[in-house]
Amino acid sequence: MTKKKDNTNLEIIHPVCCGLDIHKKKISACLITVDSSGKAKQQVKNFGTFTKNIKQLKEWLLKNNCPIVAMESTGIFWRPVYNVLEKDMNLILVNARHIKNVPGRKTDISDSKWLASLLRHGLLKGSFIPPADIREFRDLTRLRKKYTETLGDFARRVHKLFETANIKIGSVVSDLFGATGKNLIHLLCDENAKITKNDVANCAKGSLVKKVDELFISIEGYFKEHHRFQLIGLMETITNLENQISVITSKLDEIMSPHQDILDRLDEIPGIDKVAAQRIVSEIGVTLDEFIVMEALACWGGLCPGNNESAGKRKGGKSPVRKHHFKSILIEIAWSAIKKKGSYYKAKYYKLKARRGAKRAIVAIAHRISKAIYRIIKYGERYKELGEDYLMKKMTNEAKVKKLKQQAKKLGFDLVAC
Repeated sequence: MTKKKDNTNLEIIHPVCCGLDIHKKKISACLITVDSSGKAKQQVKNFGTFTKNIKQLKEWLLKNNCPIVAMESTGIFWRPVYNVLEKDMNLILVNARHIKNVPGRKTDISDSKWLASLLRHGLLKGSFIPPADIREFRDLTRLRKKYTETLGDFARRVHKLFETANIKIGSVVSDLFGATGKNLIHLLCDENAKITKNDVANCAKGSLVKKVDELFISIEGYFKEHHRFQLIGLMETITNLENQISVITSKLDEIMSPHQDILDRLDEIPGIDKVAAQRIVSEIGVTLDEFIVMEALACWGGLCPGNNESAGKRKGGKSPVRKHHFKSILIEIAWSAIKKKGSYYKAKYYKLKARRGAKRAIVAIAHRISKAIYRIIKYGERYKELGEDYLMKKMTNEAKVKKLKQQAKKLGFDLVAC
């Protein structure tokens, strides 16, 4: 009996499609169409990356009735192309890690052909790209974050400068850039000022009025014109950064006002304030239609472990998502959430920390916060605090007794039932 020959082929999902390999100065495009006889036909063209060239690419695709385009997420070079094409056709942005070509036979043209071939058979998984307005929120919140980090760097430079000049203001005031600290810094920046105790007294505010003598001693250091020149430049930069952060915050408050209800409900979660809520919305949007279940959001954010199974055995698998803005935001939120007294997240963290360690425990808390965020945005729910004793209430009496025995044993006692 002869074996029947297997003629099974991959199903064609998109008969007409295009793959783009995008670089800084060149775009390689491979368009797959179907001729009159039903056979696939490839057309390959190269375009520049100026807006005029990208519009020519769009006209070429529309002329050939191309409904879908795939491109690789190489740096930021894909963004101009996406902005021009997104209104006229379906775009799929693909993670480069998922579509690696054969080593040793890789060129720009072959990459575009490979992309088009995978797209034709429906083998590409698109990345999450939020709508244009959410992308604008994202640009501003990330820029504010960058300015805030830079502001912290320059503030630390001022601390370092004062230490080299033996200026010990930071040893007296809790915040060098508070009202009193800034007044003293401006006093030091004035080259014509002959600093007296009365000048220091005029700078002191609040509870520091009682520490005028100590403040006066703290600014008697090895402060020369060389240090003053650096301090003036640093303070100008800090002032400019503070102004920019204030302007961006005002702009975000204005353009995100239509979503104020979501921001207010996110603000109810422990560890989340107005700034964190704005960052969350700017990263994932206000609908979450792309995430069918809450687990999908956590997985996309890199808060779930990876799968590593072989021969029926499950091995430890690290998350394939190493760096992710949403993950960084939730980790920061989680560290704040576990500090709130009486919260569920605090109790859960310390329970997990004893068994899994601090790093794994904080990621687990971030995972739980992502689930709360999902339900708040997707279904319009409000955050409900379970309380610090929630975990104890869930335990059975036997489990509670076992836990108490373990704690007593650690202290050197044996717990015996009466």
